[in-house]
Amino acid sequence: MPIFELPLPDGRLISSQTRPLIMGILNVTPDSFSDGGLFAAHDAAIAQGERMAEEGADIIDIGGESTRPGHEPVGEEEERQRVLPVVEALAKRLKQPLSIDTMKASVARAALEAGAVILNDVWGLRHDPQMPDIARQAAALVVMHNRREVDASVDMMAEVKSFLADSVALGEAAGLPKARILIDPGIGFGKTRAQNLILLRRLGELSTLGAPILVGLSRKSLIGHVTGEVAPRERLFGTIAANVLASQAGASVVRVHDVKAHVQALAVASAIAAAA
Repeated sequence: MPIFELPLPDGRLISSQTRPLIMGILNVTPDSFSDGGLFAAHDAAIAQGERMAEEGADIIDIGGESTRPGHEPVGEEEERQRVLPVVEALAKRLKQPLSIDTMKASVARAALEAGAVILNDVWGLRHDPQMPDIARQAAALVVMHNRREVDASVDMMAEVKSFLADSVALGEAAGLPKARILIDPGIGFGKTRAQNLILLRRLGELSTLGAPILVGLSRKSLIGHVTGEVAPRERLFGTIAANVLASQAGASVVRVHDVKAHVQALAVASAIAAAA
């Protein structure tokens, strides 16, 4: 399976060689599906970023616009005002690399200039035509599969592979090697429950694209559909089960809300795998 490695300015190297890396989710939004805007205030967001770092997060992913179903679009200036103070503060305080979760080139550019080093685009460099040029400034890139309409008749694995192959090509054209382009199948984005489950079961097939894999399914409705838990915060145990299986299938990074629980779960899973 492809390994994700990222050299940092201070000389350290983060790598998924021995265990999947943990990307902590920091939503600086008033309408997040999972935390209800708990960290919309800058001070609260900064404190949460520091907390996740202390709990063992390898990367902090900062987003200023919800992408949940039915979300309200956010203007570029408002999104910048939400995320930039948080990026600037955490870049000075943390050793962990910061990721900016946005589909807007102007927000991505400003965040990278403010101290973020990873660009996380939920539209795989397809939404904003300027985004591939901005990707040149990033040390690493996340490209996610997305679609606007659900279609149960689609061969989703074939579509995801094709979409992500094109996104990886855009990233490479921007100057990033495949080892620093994470591919995300986009669990929950324009897919049926069955399509999501099949993508997770066949996750290892994405390794044929030659890029490391990121999985983001923390607290999502897929988990609730399986477990019956309506409240996103009650979906931790199902999330851990899915992420452990994803790590065994080859995921290099898991994107989660509950950092400490995943640090422990993946440490145990990795230790058992290494013993074999």
